[in-house]
Amino acid sequence: MDSRAEEPVSTKMESLRLACVREIPSLDQWTDAVTASLRDNLSSIRSRAHETSQSQAKIVEVKARLREAEDDLVKALSVKNRTEAKRIALIDSIAARKARVEELKRKVQDQRAKRDEYAAIISQQLSVSEETDGQNGKDEIQEAITWYNMVLGFHIEGGHGVRFIFKNISMKNPNEEFSFTVRHADDTYTLLDCDPHLDDIKELIHELNKTNGLFKFVRIMRQKFQEAAAQGFLPQPTSPRQESSMVSASAPALSMSIDRSQSLAKKSEHQVQRGEADRRFKKQNRGKGAIGSILSNESVRRSPRLAGIIRLL
Repeated sequence: MDSRAEEPVSTKMESLRLACVREIPSLDQWTDAVTASLRDNLSSIRSRAHETSQSQAKIVEVKARLREAEDDLVKALSVKNRTEAKRIALIDSIAARKARVEELKRKVQDQRAKRDEYAAIISQQLSVSEETDGQNGKDEIQEAITWYNMVLGFHIEGGHGVRFIFKNISMKNPNEEFSFTVRHADDTYTLLDCDPHLDDIKELIHELNKTNGLFKFVRIMRQKFQEAAAQGFLPQPTSPRQESSMVSASAPALSMSIDRSQSLAKKSEHQVQRGEADRRFKKQNRGKGAIGSILSNESVRRSPRLAGIIRLL
């Protein structure tokens, strides 16, 4: 009975074994297929992982470039804003300058109008002043001539040379005439006569030719005559005079004809004070009312040109 019971079990086991054997090839095929599929999937996953890694590197690089681009954009916007601000400021400055130019144009037009108006007034005043000064100038010149002749006893004679004559030199005899004669030819001054004779006259003539300062020379000669008179040297009573014609002119006028290149600035360097001559004249001519009136301060104040001429000697 036991053997009968065991037979179905072994048979069943055998049948199961055979069934398993039959299924093994199909399972092997399935396993191989699954393995191959897994290999393919793994290779694909690895490829995708590599691509993903490369993509991430590219993303990092792109992000860095993006940040650089953003920085450049910020800088460009900043430059643009500054440029725009400068442009607006420049426009405002140009507008202000244009307004200033227009204002200056108006002022220039006003100034030109005033200039023309003032020029017309000045021209009118000058025409009137010239007419008045013409007469005043003649009066002043005549007054200066009178002053030279009466106060300094100074006059000039023209002929072969120019003879300068001084009175009021000697305290003992104010009417005594001290004189010298010079000739100007070929830009050279030559002494023709000197009465009384002065020892250093040659040096004075040399200095005159060197400096061309006739005003200074005449002033120095007057001083030399005064020194000579103080030492007792007087003119020769029989000294010959050249044939001449009296020229009633002041010393500055004649000097201008002899020395045309003498400038006004040069003249001012040779001015001297008239006080000494006035005091000497008053001592020699006390009681002469006519001369006193010529020397009056009122006369000098009234004629500035006369005062300037007086200071030359």
